[in-house]
Amino acid sequence: MPRHHFSPQLHQSTAPFSHYIEHVNVGYTAGIIGQRRDTGELVSDDVSQQCDTMLTNLQILLEEQGLTLSNVLRTTVYLTDYQDFEAINGVYARRLQEPYPVRTTIQVAALPLGAKVQIDSVVAVP
Repeated sequence: MPRHHFSPQLHQSTAPFSHYIEHVNVGYTAGIIGQRRDTGELVSDDVSQQCDTMLTNLQILLEEQGLTLSNVLRTTVYLTDYQDFEAINGVYARRLQEPYPVRTTIQVAALPLGAKVQIDSVVAVP
């Protein structure tokens, strides 16, 4: 049976979803943005700061499962402006280790709360 998890450390959204689900040694995360864990507001309007906080939130969620960013197999990164691609690459390369996970980056019309960047991931569960 799949195991669902809603993090007590991340912002407590009222939307009907799990932050994380695990099934047969694979974990999947919901879309995560650069929001403050206490208020749920975006940490900043700056895309680099949003990206850094987004990855911190992902790291917190994974640590609750006994995992780290090195368990990440695949990410999908959503940007509202592809001109921010280099900025998020800088943060991403600093926070994740080589060899990097497989990644797809997609430009979208809008993200929750007006965020500029969002990530979801697939992780290996030992």
